[in-house]
Amino acid sequence: MKARPSHKPGEVTLELGRRDELIMEAGTGTAVKSPFKLKRILVPVDFSDCSKKALRYALPLAQEHGATVVMLFVVPAKYGAGDYGGIDYAGLESDARESGEKGLAKLALEEIQTEVHTHALVRTGSPAGEIIKTALDLPADLIVISTHGRTGLKHVLLGSVAEHVVRHAPCPVFVVREREHEILAS
Repeated sequence: MKARPSHKPGEVTLELGRRDELIMEAGTGTAVKSPFKLKRILVPVDFSDCSKKALRYALPLAQEHGATVVMLFVVPAKYGAGDYGGIDYAGLESDARESGEKGLAKLALEEIQTEVHTHALVRTGSPAGEIIKTALDLPADLIVISTHGRTGLKHVLLGSVAEHVVRHAPCPVFVVREREHEILAS
């Protein structure tokens, strides 16, 4: 901000830069409203460091817009019989769901220290399919998803959940890569 004398006695002219807008907003009591209306932000979580990073990106967005963060853990569905007879997939699925619920509760306690409303969901099925279905059901205004950035043979064999979600999501998708230029203030 620069102040210069005016042609009229006792007055000054102020030149404002982009950084000075927040100071002027605070002084006038009016805030610039965001053109975005975010009510629900879906954050798929697999408990990796990368998905925790996606959650850390979603939190300031939710706080700024008064949005709810919906954390989603997907238990992959397994069907069929093992080599040595039937496997209790229902029991394994139940254990995985319970573990996911406990993990989401722990993650919420560890990572969410702001006044952001959160909700945790556990679904069973194809991760990409369940993320898209949940985004439709909520409905989500934004998906913040992590990607491990696999390439080559790993990408061909394992696929990319994030890539599938980006292609088929019913809302905008914010993709957080494992290794990238960091834009979060520390």
